[in-house]
Amino acid sequence: MTRIAIIGGHGKVALLLSELLTGEGHSVTSFIRNPDHAGDVTATGATPAVLDVENSTTAAIADALAGHDAVVWSAGAGGGNPDRTYAVDRDAAIRSMDAAAQAGVNRYVMVSYFGAGKDHGVPESNSFFAYAEAKAAADEYLRGTNLAWTILGPGALTDNPGTGRIDVDPSPDGGRDTSRANVAILAAAVLDLPQTAGRTIEFRDGTLPVAAALDN
Repeated sequence: MTRIAIIGGHGKVALLLSELLTGEGHSVTSFIRNPDHAGDVTATGATPAVLDVENSTTAAIADALAGHDAVVWSAGAGGGNPDRTYAVDRDAAIRSMDAAAQAGVNRYVMVSYFGAGKDHGVPESNSFFAYAEAKAAADEYLRGTNLAWTILGPGALTDNPGTGRIDVDPSPDGGRDTSRANVAILAAAVLDLPQTAGRTIEFRDGTLPVAAALDN
């Protein structure tokens, strides 16, 4: 059994992931900001723990992560407020990476998005700009750490059922819909595949089973 920490544990992807991981026999701690969300987390089989990463120090996050074998970052400010977006999606994410290193949690999976990076192409006038900038900075920082990191870059998220079939590095002109359930399926898969460390995996709903898509 592996002990896995999920930061942003009440998000839709995180709840689906918690249920998958606990179903596989893993022990999951889901960190949430709002204690009122504890019941939803418990229903997945995970253990809820209150941690406001936006306002937590690196040391506090490290204390929370101690004893885990892997961490999944699935948190986000949810857009709307650029200052909060930078505070959560960039600054808190980076603190969590430093915290994981301090706590000796080497495996780190980041849920990002398809097209993230310095050349994201989002104009500053677009409301998505702060998120694009924040994720680019966080992903770049993660790549520079000594953690065994994997970055997941799903396309436009939907609530469609998970098929367990994806296309990796798809052409941008072929559509980018990606079900949250497939994001959770892929996250669970890479946690069991140490050979995916050091990879950025951009993907969308597709035709290949996850294992085959990762080998393709």
